[in-house]
Amino acid sequence: MKRTAYRTCPLCEALCGLELSLDNDRVTKVRGDAADPLSKGFICPKGATLGSLDGDPDRLDAPLVRDGDRHVQTWWDAAFATVARQLRAVIERHGRDAVAVYIGNPNAHTVAGPLYNGALIRALGTRNVFSASTADQMPKHVSAGYMFGDPLAVPVPDLDRTDHLLMLGANPLESNGSLCSAPDFPGRLKAIRARGGRITVVDPRRTRTAALADQHIPIRPGTDAHLLFALVHTLFAEDLVQLGHLEGRVHGLDDLRALAVDFTPEQVADITGIRPLQIRRMARELAAAERAAVYGRIGTCTQSYGTLASWLVDVLNVLTGNLDRPGGAMFPRAAHIPLYRKKQPFTTGRWHSRVRGLPEVRGELPVAALAEEILTPGEGRIRALITIGGNPALSAPGSGRLEEALADLEFMVSVDPYLNETTRHAHVVLPPPRPTQSPHYDLALLNFTVRNYARYSPPAVPLPKGRPSEAEILARLALIASGDPDGDPAALDEMIVGATLAKAVTIPGSPVHGREPAELRKALTGRGVELRLDMMLRLGPYGEGFGADPEGLTLARLRDEHPHGIDLGPLEPRLEEVLCTASGLVELCPPTFAADAERLREGLGAAPPQGLVLIGRRHLRSNNSWLHNVPALVRGSNRCTLQLNPADAERLGINAGDTVRVTSRAGTLEAVAEPTDTVMAGVVSLPHGWGHDRPGTRLRVAGEHAGVNVNVVTDEQEVDPLSGNAVFNGVPVTVERVG
Repeated sequence: MKRTAYRTCPLCEALCGLELSLDNDRVTKVRGDAADPLSKGFICPKGATLGSLDGDPDRLDAPLVRDGDRHVQTWWDAAFATVARQLRAVIERHGRDAVAVYIGNPNAHTVAGPLYNGALIRALGTRNVFSASTADQMPKHVSAGYMFGDPLAVPVPDLDRTDHLLMLGANPLESNGSLCSAPDFPGRLKAIRARGGRITVVDPRRTRTAALADQHIPIRPGTDAHLLFALVHTLFAEDLVQLGHLEGRVHGLDDLRALAVDFTPEQVADITGIRPLQIRRMARELAAAERAAVYGRIGTCTQSYGTLASWLVDVLNVLTGNLDRPGGAMFPRAAHIPLYRKKQPFTTGRWHSRVRGLPEVRGELPVAALAEEILTPGEGRIRALITIGGNPALSAPGSGRLEEALADLEFMVSVDPYLNETTRHAHVVLPPPRPTQSPHYDLALLNFTVRNYARYSPPAVPLPKGRPSEAEILARLALIASGDPDGDPAALDEMIVGATLAKAVTIPGSPVHGREPAELRKALTGRGVELRLDMMLRLGPYGEGFGADPEGLTLARLRDEHPHGIDLGPLEPRLEEVLCTASGLVELCPPTFAADAERLREGLGAAPPQGLVLIGRRHLRSNNSWLHNVPALVRGSNRCTLQLNPADAERLGINAGDTVRVTSRAGTLEAVAEPTDTVMAGVVSLPHGWGHDRPGTRLRVAGEHAGVNVNVVTDEQEVDPLSGNAVFNGVPVTVERVG
């Protein structure tokens, strides 16, 4: 039977709507959903291949257990029984902190992960929690946490109304945007220029994004914080600070002014490679723009000054009066997050890693510490690991040591659709259903949209009988961890719903304050994911509040009346809703940031560094290591080559196509050289997510396009001290021609 289904694309952060043509349960065609109010029919090459990903013959549809050096298929009950037996044995022998959890990036693109991972972690009672956040974005959360009190209050650029956009370390024409969900990012950038606005891109490479901009400014990798401090210095020195509507709503302005005194454009010029006049011009243009936004992304996070760079991005938005106003950097209002929730001022370091003493951030430890926590003997050593999505064997720094660590575990269970470079080490693999068999609501990403928006996608294809959903898999793991391996996942949902409603009725400002939780429960519909979402939407800022606003959102209304999604309007000023610092003000100069700025100051006036440094790069057809098993996505420009400047290539005697050896403190790899003038001198670039040459995997297409794993040469010992984020940009390397 041929039919059409609509859903949100789950393959990146853009949240594009898709129209799927199905023949029975097989996707025959994918195109953009023209009726989606956010994406309006836009689709990228990744989204167009959702059918191929959904029907990938290498995708697992039943659990696997390891039998010696191979994995064999088993029944679901048998797989869960093995998990229960082995986890209990590890906990009884070594304690609860002997079990660790790794949460991969794919969880941000599911509904089940955000709803159930927390329950699993609480049931385990372990402090050894790791995620892809410390390989990607944790500096943004630490910055937002200390400035605004809420680590999820990450401002996004109001792309559709800004006149001036300054981007650092971001390449949205390849990534489709990150912590800024904006379908058709290229079209939105072109619209800025079409209405007379200006775009400046700061990046060591002349990316596709930089080529589209009015101005591209190359910068030495890892020095964004130096540049940003010089911009702050210039605003103060030239009396260009204009707080506007933020006057009286900030704390620490004088402390910030004093901190920036030494960071003159002249002092940072040699370090950044940017002339003083250029730096002053950037500051003046930013201050003069009627509506401006500064946006920094992964290139600014994955460096040794990641938190300082993320902080200074929003310091600039504040000093120019562009925070929390149309056309500036604003805070989205997600439909599923209630405004009445109580929030405590943000802090870090509530506990520390066992080996290196690295601080906890947002309940987790740096992924750069995972290998040493497994391999280092002693009390508290990790003996078992649960991975949920992700592929840390390729995505974590110092991956050679991490692979050694994974092989050393007593027990490992992975929730993942593939037998990949990480899950090949697992004793049990529990595959979630295909995308078309799964419901979808972007619990994580709707916090970062450039317009307020919501969309729910029910499963387009029913689950086979006996096949658990991803939510049921995670719920069963949580029940096993709690000591109730035969428990009913529905009972877990009821417990969570009951606890949430019981709390909501006690909080003044809640739409259900003073009411009876049992009465509220009767109004909810659905089961599992849908039950939980219905409650969240009813309690959210656009919700019907269990009768308080009959026109408000419920899950049934969103699903049935708005199958293409609902536009909830442009971003609106809401700083007062967001702020929860102890002072009640925007903290412009948190003491921890001011102390870490001394690291920057120590290098002022020093000679520019010598030698080559390594940076990563994005491909439009990739999302980390996920999509290399889809034939259409490993063709063309998706090449795992080492790009280097022609001047460096000539100096080293390297020609296009040569095999070169790349060496760092952490390791050595060999790659194919690609000289190109899009990379500044002194910089080499290798994309991440590749290295599909490991035995024991079931990724036929990826294996034929293996590439090399850049994280063999990144260094797990190098982290941003404030956030624990791994350092992937500015890694010192040597490069030589092989043979």
